[in-house]
Amino acid sequence: MRIAIVGTGGVGGYFGSLLARAGEDVTFIARGYHLDAMSQHGLQIFSDLSGDFVIHPEATQDTKNVGPVDVVIFCVKMYHNAQAIPDMSPLVGEETTVLTLQNGVENGDQISKVYPDAHVMIGSAFVQARIKEPGVIVQQGQLGRVVFGEIDPGKTDKGERMFEAFQRGDWNVELTENAPGLVWQKFIYLAGSAAVNAASGATYGEMRQIASTRALLEAVFAEGAALAKAKGVVFDEDPVEKSLELMDGFPADGQSSLAKDFAAGSSVELEGLTGAIVRMGREFDIPTPLNDALYAILEPAAEKIANSKT
Repeated sequence: MRIAIVGTGGVGGYFGSLLARAGEDVTFIARGYHLDAMSQHGLQIFSDLSGDFVIHPEATQDTKNVGPVDVVIFCVKMYHNAQAIPDMSPLVGEETTVLTLQNGVENGDQISKVYPDAHVMIGSAFVQARIKEPGVIVQQGQLGRVVFGEIDPGKTDKGERMFEAFQRGDWNVELTENAPGLVWQKFIYLAGSAAVNAASGATYGEMRQIASTRALLEAVFAEGAALAKAKGVVFDEDPVEKSLELMDGFPADGQSSLAKDFAAGSSVELEGLTGAIVRMGREFDIPTPLNDALYAILEPAAEKIANSKT
């Protein structure tokens, strides 16, 4: 199976390297110093789950050098979609499956609009992994899992073959019949907790222990759940209770990636998280006053960061 990893960050770099280590034909799409380091020294993985190892993969910035593949695993940050989705066109042939493992819930639809004939699948990666320095990926903790499936509920033979390949790559992986519900569950949790975290500057422990902040989290989760219900999303568990359970499971001294990115002045995924809830709330006439307020609080800082990058 020929596989291209578009976005060789924490998620793409870690899970893609496991596939390459297992002997799958994997090409990494990367750029800049990260690509240079990979080309010269290989991609180094330091992992609490999978051990430390180095691979020497095929890596390039130009997708034209690769051509059509069997599977594209799409892992770029959501703010890169506008450029990265059309740029991967040389990778997408008549039999290609594109699997997005990004945050958010709009990515599959965005890919499908550009590649209406492609087989698009959606999923979520649950892992703490990041680029420590060019050519080096660090995975921390015992959480390293991927759940994926069809953009519409159900299973296909293509999904089963991908599942088998991912298992050979030593992924902790699940092929689900209800990928939309799973992706929306993660989105409800992530959009709510990340926005409250970024706006408050608190730790996870403070957010869940301070009664007023915990109540705010629950109400923000409920707005996302109401929006999902209006869109016809079906959940296996109550999405608000599950979101609170997820919140309670994170280290007390931790913070969301969104909060860390704001603090560091790095590009942020605000538009694909809270911004998406605000937009979809207006589209479906679902009130989202708390998400509206969080977005209004965070948007000025996000715009300052974006302007500093131009």
